[in-house]
Amino acid sequence: MSRGNSRGPQTQEVRRVRSPRRGEIPGVVEQIMGHGKLKVRCADGKIRLCRIPGKMKKRIWIREGDVVLVKPWAFQSDEKADVIWRYTRTESNYLERRGFLKL
Repeated sequence: MSRGNSRGPQTQEVRRVRSPRRGEIPGVVEQIMGHGKLKVRCADGKIRLCRIPGKMKKRIWIREGDVVLVKPWAFQSDEKADVIWRYTRTESNYLERRGFLKL
């Protein structure tokens, strides 16, 4: 008996890529500011100060260079936004091929 990989056949999980909806903009994290705040270069060409909501803060780690989906605030929409989703590398490649991400 071997003591190597005893997990059995590996299966891949199939996930649908979340596409941007109305009022949501994809962007790339440029700088991590601390206290749950990030600078994100959005697809519309603006750099926004984004915050990570509390329910995401403990579940998802965001690094510089990650592709995220942001929702601009109702006021100061050109300056501030909330992060609502983080894409994996495979998902961001898919978005780039589909034309959602033009950075």
